[in-house]
Amino acid sequence: MIRAAMTATATVKGAGRRRLDWGRAVFYVLLTALAAFMALPLIFMVNQAFKPAEELFLFPPRFFVRNPTLKNFHDLLMSADTMLVPFSRYVFNSLLVTVSTVLLTVISASLAAYAVAKHRAPGSGWLFTLVVSALMFAPHVTQIPRYMIVNSLGLVDTYWALILPALASPYALFLMKQFIEPLPDALLEAAKVDGASEWRIFWQVVMPMARPAWATLTILTFITTWNDFFTPLIFTQSEVMKTLPLALITIYGGPGQVARYGASQAATFLMTVPTIALFILMQRRVIQTMAYSGIKS
Repeated sequence: MIRAAMTATATVKGAGRRRLDWGRAVFYVLLTALAAFMALPLIFMVNQAFKPAEELFLFPPRFFVRNPTLKNFHDLLMSADTMLVPFSRYVFNSLLVTVSTVLLTVISASLAAYAVAKHRAPGSGWLFTLVVSALMFAPHVTQIPRYMIVNSLGLVDTYWALILPALASPYALFLMKQFIEPLPDALLEAAKVDGASEWRIFWQVVMPMARPAWATLTILTFITTWNDFFTPLIFTQSEVMKTLPLALITIYGGPGQVARYGASQAATFLMTVPTIALFILMQRRVIQTMAYSGIKS
């Protein structure tokens, strides 16, 4: 009888495991289908970049390319040669502004978040609420005050005009503060007892533990700055200070727009590749940040 009971129990467990496996398989299939659906715009963009002219203007449009070609990229280089400054200048401007903005945003937001979350100076809570309330305003609403400040400082048509306004990011402070605040105070106190300075505690204790948060902030800031054309449009005057998105708008809307359609698709592909590559490299940190945000000590 005992053997029969053990056999029945094993049968029930096996059936439950099979039901669980089937449910998990269906769940994975649904997630895969949703992921594939969300990836359709990216797949379409890649196919558009390699389509020859006769496939680009087909109606109804064809989703997948049948005769891939690199002519669109050649046309993009030819279009760039007709610009007032070399195309490499636009790339350099975008890289310089984006990398500088990312580094300075991560450092300044982390320092401010550490001070607000762990030192709790008088009025810091009120100041944090005031900064976060700025999230209610669209960036375009504050462009006129920003321009007036930058112009009064004499920074118009300089790299600082493209970098400094982006550092005042309420979201960056909010993200870093919410991640740093739950870090154990006992660990910071132990570092102070060992003789570590505040600067050393910040760089060697807080920043390594907050790596998922600032990795997420790096991705978001990079995407926003790399694709931003509105700020350079306002704060730059000379052609040598313009960034890559403005150069691509010139290609899109210049003379012979229909003939340059393939080149514009190739340019869109090249603009998107860095952001996708950065996200793939750092996606694990982003997932850790989202998971950690739901854990309360």
